[in-house]
Amino acid sequence: MGHPLHEVIGSFLQQLPLPADCRLLLARECGGNQNLPLFCSQQKSNYTEYCNFDALVVKRGEISFLMEIEESGLIPTKVCGKFLTAALSTHFIHDVLNNAATPMGSHVTFVQILDSSKLPRRTKKIQQGSLLEQSIQNILPCVKGPIKTYRLFFIDGVEGFHADHSEFQQVFMKACG
Repeated sequence: MGHPLHEVIGSFLQQLPLPADCRLLLARECGGNQNLPLFCSQQKSNYTEYCNFDALVVKRGEISFLMEIEESGLIPTKVCGKFLTAALSTHFIHDVLNNAATPMGSHVTFVQILDSSKLPRRTKKIQQGSLLEQSIQNILPCVKGPIKTYRLFFIDGVEGFHADHSEFQQVFMKACG
C-alpha cells in the first residue's frame, strides 16, 4: 500500500451510485489501471500533455469532475501548480475512451485533497490551505475556463476520511448530478 489515502478514496468513489451518463475513471494510485492525462489541445503528444489526475468523471462525453490527492509536499506552489495546469488543459485523451479527445465540460468541479495526518501539531498549513482555497475560488471568474467549482479538503489520513467524508461526497455527487 504505497498510497493508502488514494486507495481508500478510490474505493469509496467506486461504491457511490452514479447516474448512467457518468463514468468514473481512477488512476493507478486510486485503484484504477491507467494514468489520467490532460492535454492543452485535441492532439495527444508528450508536448501537449500538461498534467495527470487521480480521478475524473466523464459526464455526457465531457469532463465534469477532477480530483487530485496530495499525501506529501503540502505547499502552495504544488497546489496552485496543479490548479493552473488543470485550468490550462482542454481535453482528456486516453485509450480507455478509444483515444477520443474528451473535452472539459462547461462546469468542471476540481477537488484537491491534502493529507494532513503527517503535519506537525501546531502547523498553520490548515489555515494557509483555507486561504489558498478562497484565493483560488476568487480568481475563477478571471480564469474564464471550465473550472467553475474549486474545493480544497484537508483530510487527516485514512482514519480522518472514514470519520467524515460527507462534504466531499456532496461535492462529488453534485458534479455528477
